[in-house]
Amino acid sequence: MGKSILIVMGIFASLLSVAVATPGIATFYTDYGSSACYGSKSFGVMIAAANDSLWSNGAVCGKMFQVTCTGPRNPVPHPCSDKTVTVKIVDHCPGCPSTLDLSKEAFTQIANPVAGIINIDYRPYGLKLSLRWILVQQNLQ
Repeated sequence: MGKSILIVMGIFASLLSVAVATPGIATFYTDYGSSACYGSKSFGVMIAAANDSLWSNGAVCGKMFQVTCTGPRNPVPHPCSDKTVTVKIVDHCPGCPSTLDLSKEAFTQIANPVAGIINIDYRPYGLKLSLRWILVQQNLQ
């Protein structure tokens, strides 16, 4: 009985993480100096900045997102790799044309940097965040 419940929960969690993918746009940046969330504290290079709509007055600071390239936004053919990258939101990118402004290292994991801008799917990393994300997305619609 206990194993059955765990299996059902595992299937639910897998389906939930697929269901909450949100389409967006990604660009990249290379200046990892001071950030809106943490000042000069470094969190490595798998980081991102959120645009105004995702920023939510800084509530997204420190949240982790999985990002996958889904296609080109310009004439660069086949920019996507088959990888997904996990990034931490450390900054705000006010007025950005993209949903997420990824570090160049993160962008390069999922796409050819020559493309500069790509279509993406992004989702919060972890079940707890996924449940919250569903509620936030429902409120935005």
